[in-house]
Amino acid sequence: MPLLLAHGFGCDQAMWRRIVPAFTDDYKVVLFDHIGAGRSDLSAYSAERHASLDGYASDVLEICAALDLQDVVFVGHSVSATVGMLAAIREPARFSRLVLIGPTPCYLNDGPYQGGFERADLLGLLDMMEKNYFSWAGTLAPMIGGADNPAEDVAELQESFCATDPVIARQFAKATFLSDYRGVVPSVAVPTLIMQCASDAIAPERVGRYLAERLPTATLHLMEATGHCPHLTHPAETIAVIRRYLAEPAATWPVPMPSRAR
Repeated sequence: MPLLLAHGFGCDQAMWRRIVPAFTDDYKVVLFDHIGAGRSDLSAYSAERHASLDGYASDVLEICAALDLQDVVFVGHSVSATVGMLAAIREPARFSRLVLIGPTPCYLNDGPYQGGFERADLLGLLDMMEKNYFSWAGTLAPMIGGADNPAEDVAELQESFCATDPVIARQFAKATFLSDYRGVVPSVAVPTLIMQCASDAIAPERVGRYLAERLPTATLHLMEATGHCPHLTHPAETIAVIRRYLAEPAATWPVPMPSRAR
């Protein structure tokens, strides 16, 4: 069974290195870099195609078609969680399960929906990105990494941001942080695991619960891990949660949403 790992904004496939060895014996692990990240082919970038997350979903489906991947377990971190949902809506038969790490369909606060950010704050971050890309990376990395996690992990995130093509990264940031895909969530028919970290400044717990209430076959798991990148900062827990979910029969979905005991 293929396990397709899709990294988050500002990262690349190397961010999965701490969990990949735990799955290679039982799954065909497929890694890739989103356009502009890692060793991706920059000539494949299209300002029109990649102006929205639908373009990134098209990239995922093209990878699946090129490798003839069927019954795919799609593991998407952060914005790639939405990319995976969009891909699964378009080709549901291609996927067996979705594993969404720190997902959010909309980062913006909108009335009763609290995505975590005011529009002015996000526009300010994007403006900083335009004026001083490295200062922006230094501001966002600690927010994503989590204050309680090792400084070297936060530093790695910052280095990863700085290694991403800045022109493409700015376009990807707009497509990520200013988008609203709440309306498509109920159309995701593929069984889904939501992995929700504690103290996640990017995708707060209320957003994880929002998704769990609206995805047709969702399991919400509240992690002990803090921050937004548990596969980097808490790999053992991340591995255990994914393996346990994949071992469960479909009849157990969905399960009651848990409360966090702390």
